[in-house]
Amino acid sequence: MRTTHRPLTTVALALSLFMAALEMTVVSTAMPTVVSELGGLQSYAWVFTAYMLASTVTVPIYGKLADLYGRKPVLLFGIGLFLAGSVLSGLSTSMHMLIAFRTLQGLGAGAMQPVALTIVGDLYTLEQRAKVQGVFSGVWGLAGLVGPLTGGLIVKYLTWHWVFFINVPVGLGALALLVFFFHEQVQHKPQKLDYAGALLLSAGVVALLFGVQGIGRNLLALPVGVVLLIAFVLVERKVAEPVIPMSIFKNPAIAISSVAGALFSAAMFGATTYVPLYVQGVLGGSATLAGGMITPMIVGWPVASLFAGKLLLRTGFRPLIVGGLGLTVIGTGAMALLLKPQSSLLIPELAMALFGIGLGFTATSLLIAVQTSVGWELRGVATASHMFFRTIGGALGVGLMGGVVVSQLLKDPNVPLAAANELLGPEHGHGLPPAVFQTLSGALGTGLTINFWIICAATVGAFAAGLFFPKVKRGEGMTLPSTDAAAPH
Repeated sequence: MRTTHRPLTTVALALSLFMAALEMTVVSTAMPTVVSELGGLQSYAWVFTAYMLASTVTVPIYGKLADLYGRKPVLLFGIGLFLAGSVLSGLSTSMHMLIAFRTLQGLGAGAMQPVALTIVGDLYTLEQRAKVQGVFSGVWGLAGLVGPLTGGLIVKYLTWHWVFFINVPVGLGALALLVFFFHEQVQHKPQKLDYAGALLLSAGVVALLFGVQGIGRNLLALPVGVVLLIAFVLVERKVAEPVIPMSIFKNPAIAISSVAGALFSAAMFGATTYVPLYVQGVLGGSATLAGGMITPMIVGWPVASLFAGKLLLRTGFRPLIVGGLGLTVIGTGAMALLLKPQSSLLIPELAMALFGIGLGFTATSLLIAVQTSVGWELRGVATASHMFFRTIGGALGVGLMGGVVVSQLLKDPNVPLAAANELLGPEHGHGLPPAVFQTLSGALGTGLTINFWIICAATVGAFAAGLFFPKVKRGEGMTLPSTDAAAPH
């Protein structure tokens, strides 16, 4: 019987996560330029939220499928779909096409990160997993360093379409390694996938997203979304194979991790989406400079994650979680207070560095806490559920902030919203009439400042949730990885 080659499988998983990390920095860098070329600033947030929405609603479904049918086929399918979406996104000629194909890309991404992290949980013990975090920290750090520079160079010397095409060779390499070197033995049992639950979850999240992005224009969307999600919970409590077993939330570590993860992800995705827009649209910086503002966060995250992996066996989870979330509050609070139209660019760089360090301590500790709280048979759905709350927090957060920006830009009916696209072009709107330029620049700055306070509020909420995390160390109520027949070998 063939056995898994752990080092090469780990390389494949690292490549999968590298694509996800690179996608965040490269697309954020290129998006202001994309909007200036394709138009549609009012749809700016949807390029991100469509991707996150698609990945959000599919994360728990993929997690359940991975538990039922094995990790390998689900991950291979996800990477293939992600690559197809990447190629089609690069071929887009309108914002509507780009949003549609970003949705397809997100449908694949929904499998990549949670299933890859689940495989890490299967292959390595708790001690080994903490050390392997160093490998993945290096992956995120490399993506953080090369992403903004790569995005800026692509926009300057090629075209923005290539920010999507660069995924192809990385993805093909990951697929090849997984096919030949990752093998698992899965005990297939006759099971029914919870289609009703999956449908209610998807519809509820979509309704919520329309509601938060509408900012008063879609009055029915929010209550409809709430009703659908309540119905989802009721269904999940009764079906034999729920998409998200409600019983796992009886574990306080998983419940609090879900709340904190949703809130800090809203802040994280909000920052990576709107800090570059502020730098390019309000401060008049270049695409490379705008993307470079989030580099300190994406570098600080893996550095802190590396230390977190070494420290958590000594300290337990809670000190790292609370301390990390405290740093995110300081970073985002500084950004909301100090980032002004005439501010030094050192302010967002330092604020994002603190934010990233805090996220590194927090995200690593929360994920390992969730994985060690359950056995193999639930590890896929537990990991996916945690990632679900993180992605739904990001999707709803970015959607809400997008609604804030559009509402500010629409305040003056005499100024066409389409003119705002020119703020992001190479001339930074200087071809507009002075009155129009001043109105739009001021409205964009006001909307983004409100967003920075929303980001800060999200980190404060996450910190408050983290204070309730149980004081649990290894051996006190945590379940270590099992070695049953269903686990990869």
